[in-house]
Amino acid sequence: MPTMSRIVFFLAFSLGMGLLSLHTWAQYPLRPVRVVVPSSPGGASDLIARIVAPALAELGQPFVVENRVTSGGIIGTQQVAESVPDGHTLLVTFDTFAVNKFLFKDLKWDPLRDFAPVTQVCRFPQVLVVHPSLGVKSVGEFIALAKQKGASLNYGSAGPASSSRLAYELFKDMAAIDTVPIHYRGGGPAMQDLVSGQVQVMLIQGGGTIASHMKAGKLTALGVSTAARSKFYPELPPIAETLPGFETESWVAMFAPAATPKAVLEQLHGAIRKQIANPEVRARLEAQNCDIVAGPPEALTELVKSEQAKWGRVIREKHITVD
Repeated sequence: MPTMSRIVFFLAFSLGMGLLSLHTWAQYPLRPVRVVVPSSPGGASDLIARIVAPALAELGQPFVVENRVTSGGIIGTQQVAESVPDGHTLLVTFDTFAVNKFLFKDLKWDPLRDFAPVTQVCRFPQVLVVHPSLGVKSVGEFIALAKQKGASLNYGSAGPASSSRLAYELFKDMAAIDTVPIHYRGGGPAMQDLVSGQVQVMLIQGGGTIASHMKAGKLTALGVSTAARSKFYPELPPIAETLPGFETESWVAMFAPAATPKAVLEQLHGAIRKQIANPEVRARLEAQNCDIVAGPPEALTELVKSEQAKWGRVIREKHITVD
């Protein structure tokens, strides 16, 4: 049996290492922090990251946003998953982060296994928007036109594995219409081509530049994807009024690599909540039509699980694939 002196030494050593660890992480961050956004500049997740990241500099180091543009954001996300879990590489990502495992074969990362949740920053309604040349003013009018024109109409998405694609495929199925997809590498390029008339319709995050394009008459908005009217688009009826049961939303959240120390995660979460309470930061977020959440990490884990349950079923039943 170990002697009493050995037991005392072991306990003292363990306590000392624990205090050293706490001291080390109390100094976080030790250098600039990379905030990886796996989508193109100008999309909702990019805009939100560029509002939140500078505000986190209050922790003592710059938080620098880097765009890693790939289909579904899978490569940029994988890079974060493989990063040293010390809080110096973070991910600000969007809703399909939760369901890419159902869309891509041989995906190397898992959202629940390989990442530690920090917080869901915000959520957005999705807005059904068309080019004004279609001449429709309501969801019902668009469905009638789409049934008449069939596959001569096309729809844009932010990518083959994007929430705009999944939401529109669900809409298309429930409306019993056939429109041809054109997938882009992010919401920004897709929106540009919708405004120019290269594509006719999108069901996309209600953040970013959509509202300004609506006000300028460059886009016609027909409805929102939420079950009730959105405070950001009170003039738009829910799509569910025409297609009962239809409901989707987009969101943006921050994650760290799995095994990131809890002390670091707590610092990040606390700093985000503090900055979002800042009226200036809050106003900038809400100007993007961002419904602020900033909930606890546990709530983000439950959100990922619920998204997997909902969209996993839709992907299987509608045979949605990434070509």
